Amino acid sequence: MAPGEGTQRAARRWIEYLAVADIPRVRSLFTHHPDYSDLTPVQYADGLAWLLSRGLITSDGHSLIRADEREQRDDEAALDGAPPRWTPALEAARQETGTAGERAVLRLLEQSDAARVVHVAALSDAYGYDIHTELGDGTAGHIEVKATTDPTRLVIHLTRHEYEVMRDDPDWLLAAVLVGADGGALNVVTVNREWLRGAAPEDRDRHAQWESARYNVPDHAVMPGILHASGRRLVPEAAAPTLPLWGLSRAPSASPV
Repeated sequence: MAPGEGTQRAARRWIEYLAVADIPRVRSLFTHHPDYSDLTPVQYADGLAWLLSRGLITSDGHSLIRADEREQRDDEAALDGAPPRWTPALEAARQETGTAGERAVLRLLEQSDAARVVHVAALSDAYGYDIHTELGDGTAGHIEVKATTDPTRLVIHLTRHEYEVMRDDPDWLLAAVLVGADGGALNVVTVNREWLRGAAPEDRDRHAQWESARYNVPDHAVMPGILHASGRRLVPEAAAPTLPLWGLSRAPSASPV
């Protein structure tokens, strides 16, 4: 189960400040500085404990997650009920995280038994997914990668084109990646495509249609690893990083999505 909103906010602040200071100094900052008094000491303690229990912070206070400025601001705005602000710097940070996620999935596929791996997003945006892969038995996967640096909840954005490709392509799947401070994948899950269909916005006017949708993915809509709709694993279970995040507190299962 995901932590509460206060614990989420506290955890994200720990990730941000542990990049520049150790645990005692950050705890002192949160306890004594008035700018951080919106959360209680208990919430800060719970946020740190949650990160430690998930293996996202080492015992010596080193964070395996890098603080993404765009996601930090978007999440703070969302919790406060305000719309996120766009800036070129924040857009660059988003693109950097997205690129890191695609590279991480490419590495996982290339290190697995995939017979073919093509980074189609590097060729064109027209495909509606980022990576084409094939297994030795001919099973193909068309993988749309969504990357994040937020371990506390899974929020993704899907374009209209990606959504329409998903509807028509049985090999399309969405892999969500938690990107670590080193650019590698700390966690990879597949989002249930039927849930994506059901949660999509509705076009209310025949002369206009939605172009991008923001999804807050619930716990029940994810499965660990990178799974084809048939249930085949595109990356072997042992090679796919799996942490007890985004509702995953059990061992991986090969159930179809």
